[in-house]
Amino acid sequence: MTLHEGRRVRLAAELRLSGSPVSVQEFGAGADSPASADSPTSAVAVAGSLALAAGVEGTVERIDSYANEQSHEVREYIRLTSLLDDFGHQMPPGSRGQLEERIASLEPAWQAHLRQKDRVTVRVRLDNGFVLDGVPDHLFTVLRPGS
Repeated sequence: MTLHEGRRVRLAAELRLSGSPVSVQEFGAGADSPASADSPTSAVAVAGSLALAAGVEGTVERIDSYANEQSHEVREYIRLTSLLDDFGHQMPPGSRGQLEERIASLEPAWQAHLRQKDRVTVRVRLDNGFVLDGVPDHLFTVLRPGS
């Protein structure tokens, strides 16, 4: 089954998320302190990580698909095959042969490009309240209705 917005999914693998240390202003030093709870007292470095276990369920909110970038060889293959299709019948045999050889040399890059799948990411709101955004779609399995 493929992912669709509104569909229920399950996290297929444990996912560990970690962040970079950031500086956070600490407010108020406590009840005995003359410092106000509204005024910053010091900066503190904070870092953290979060581990989500496989099996956590949620709902797909959005699906984003990104087309794969075309390499120079792929763009050249497209350009040359178009040239051959449009003007090949008018070309001298020698020029046509050189063009066909060049197209043949670019064929492996074209075939590899066709085998690549578009990159798909999802935004999933998990049942525990967390939201995962920009996560590769292959990390989720679709739940069947009634599961």
